[in-house]
Amino acid sequence: MQDIIIGKLKKLDYASEEEYKSLRTNLQFCGKEVKVIGITSCIPNEGKSSVAINIARSIAETGKKVLLVDCDMRKSVLVGRHRITKASNGLSHFLSGYRELDESLCQTNIPNLYMILAGPIPPNPSELLGSTIFKNFIRAAKEKFDYVILDTPPLGSVIDAAVVSQLCDGMCLVLTAGKISYKFAQKIKEQLDMANCRILGVIMNKVKVRKNGYYGKYYGKYYGSYYARDNGGK
Repeated sequence: MQDIIIGKLKKLDYASEEEYKSLRTNLQFCGKEVKVIGITSCIPNEGKSSVAINIARSIAETGKKVLLVDCDMRKSVLVGRHRITKASNGLSHFLSGYRELDESLCQTNIPNLYMILAGPIPPNPSELLGSTIFKNFIRAAKEKFDYVILDTPPLGSVIDAAVVSQLCDGMCLVLTAGKISYKFAQKIKEQLDMANCRILGVIMNKVKVRKNGYYGKYYGKYYGSYYARDNGGK
């Protein structure tokens, strides 16, 4: 197992911190059977990777053993944005057969949080994510960890997230406030429906703050879901 350091994880303001706690609670209320959770978006730069790592961190803080897997092997931002150091092996190494799982698994400097980074860009990301090796890995991870968070590529750009969604107990869709049309969001939802994937919720990201409060508090159920706000990242 590799030891890595997450050198830069943005300190959240009080409101955002509370909303991640609400997200965490709502995920737990989805049921004990919901352990593998995919995070995707419609397009790049909506904040899904920041949301994924902050959800994973928030759950880990409760004492749960969490694995965050960077499935965005085409254009990962986790390593660069959060200054993750000392990792030499990743998911593409493991799925391609160049490394064993233990060689790709990372223990972080955040207690209870483990990661598998994306690794170098492979020529066939979709095929690797649809492989028997990946399916067996997810099955084994469910037994070893309390939660498995999968950071997947934007569903409006490539098919990878739909492939991964078939192995998830549910998916969360990150949307940038005021940037994505209702019609486009519905199209992405339909892709998840065709994959027979349960939609756990929609996370509204980069919502403008009002003087008399802020958008993004828990509004009620939408596919058994929640809305939340995160102030930055991709």
